[in-house]
Amino acid sequence: MPVNLTKGQKVDLTKGKPSLNKLMVGLGWDVNRYDGGGDFDLDAAAFMLGADGKVLSDADFVFYGNLKHASEAVEHMGDNLTGEGDGDDEQIMVDLSKVPANVEKIAFTVTIYEAEQRRQNFGQVSNSFIRIVDEVNNEELIRYDLGEDFSIETAVVVGELYRHNGEWKFNAIGSGFQGGLAALCRNYGVNVG
Repeated sequence: MPVNLTKGQKVDLTKGKPSLNKLMVGLGWDVNRYDGGGDFDLDAAAFMLGADGKVLSDADFVFYGNLKHASEAVEHMGDNLTGEGDGDDEQIMVDLSKVPANVEKIAFTVTIYEAEQRRQNFGQVSNSFIRIVDEVNNEELIRYDLGEDFSIETAVVVGELYRHNGEWKFNAIGSGFQGGLAALCRNYGVNVG
């Protein structure tokens, strides 16, 4: 049985499971019915952060335009343009054994592509979740359902994997941002042209 988290809750991942290295981070969502006309394209991403909460370089931002980190610690499995169907809409694979020593946190985010032009926001999205699965035995370890806390936001920091005393933990963040992907990139120190 997975641990179901609430916003702000933290849980140990590797404590008591020293062999846990290969994780599949699944992110999913449904789009409420609306008559905006445009497609609703949500994008998952991972920011690999140093102790100061910033990326060490732009290459530490793993998303649809940079699918694999050079360390092979984080790999995005590709963009889903519609979010149709049940289950994970996008998946990010994480190998904890390959995360560079100077990376303290991996933040997982979801943003709405071209949200402002399409006049879309997370108030039009429901059933958003993140789940962490042990890739070796396909066991779901953690699930965090975001609920309906967002109205005008166009980006959400869903959760973070982070190091603490040599162990990896997960923090259910669930905080929204306005300004979409560009605002998140500025927050985490990625150059946005």
